[in-house]
Amino acid sequence: MTEALETVAGRRGWIISDGKTGNDVQTRGVFDALRLEYTVMRVAPAGIWAALSPWGPVSPAERFGTTQSQFHPPWPEFTICVGRLTTHYIRRLKQLAGLATYTVILQNPKVAPKTADLFWVPEHDMRRGANVITTLTAPHSFTAQRLRELRATLPSDIAALPSPRVAVLLGGPTREYRYTPAALARLGAALRKLAQLGAGLMITPSRRTPADVTAFVGEATAGVPRLLWDGESANPYPAFLAHADAFIVPADSVNMTGEPCATGKPVYVFAPEGGSPKFRRFHEALQRHGATRLLPDPFDRLETWSYAPLTSSDAIAAEIARRWVKRRQMLGTPQPARVGGA
Repeated sequence: MTEALETVAGRRGWIISDGKTGNDVQTRGVFDALRLEYTVMRVAPAGIWAALSPWGPVSPAERFGTTQSQFHPPWPEFTICVGRLTTHYIRRLKQLAGLATYTVILQNPKVAPKTADLFWVPEHDMRRGANVITTLTAPHSFTAQRLRELRATLPSDIAALPSPRVAVLLGGPTREYRYTPAALARLGAALRKLAQLGAGLMITPSRRTPADVTAFVGEATAGVPRLLWDGESANPYPAFLAHADAFIVPADSVNMTGEPCATGKPVYVFAPEGGSPKFRRFHEALQRHGATRLLPDPFDRLETWSYAPLTSSDAIAAEIARRWVKRRQMLGTPQPARVGGA
């Protein structure tokens, strides 16, 4: 851990959240890597105030900055958000708190650079600037430390599978990608071949996975060594991520592609029909890094390769801490005591 990260650890933070799980995964991942004591501030602008986001003001009814609002002094030392419905809260906080709070926006809500102290965007996004940082993958909760902790315990159902163990992460249709019968047939054939090669399968659908896609994969892998999450029990995804020897991930999900790349293990990308220039840039960058390869058609063997793990949350946290410490030094501001007087 860097000296800057040690200085930041234990300080106060606010996550301004619109309640979307994917957004919360990113903001929590960064603040967990910073080891902050943070509070999640839920917001849900509606009507004209939602329509004006992220460029308009916060609704006066929220009484931002007063004790009648959840947003009031003492201001936190760090605030982070992602999504257009939260960005104008960061803008208002920055106006009131000034240099007392270091403000961070994840993704690119297409607002002015002065809206926040720092922006993070994925490398395949075109935004650049003096207060913009990039990484190949999005931040998430699977830091290097968390993966080490997860690997310390091997669940019995995973231990019972033959090796190599391949985690299969299922996505779903988006504006860019279509799960056609032909695409599903390619995926099913690859999974059956993996089983023939002696692999154990660890399969988990996501929130976007349609029931018919899950059912198709279930039928395609019937009778082979597998774990198939039913969506009812505790999600085994963290354990799958920690103990897989290789991955098959959906091209339609930046998060489900990026998280396995934190492991340093081989990641095959299953591409449904379609795509977009932004997704193409993302996948090409991961291929250049050596993290991913396109799932072959036909699939005939499980290859192995290695690469430097992409731990984006750790990298983003380190840069936030470095810039925050540098700003305080330039201002000649004494370092305030951390939570608990540490």
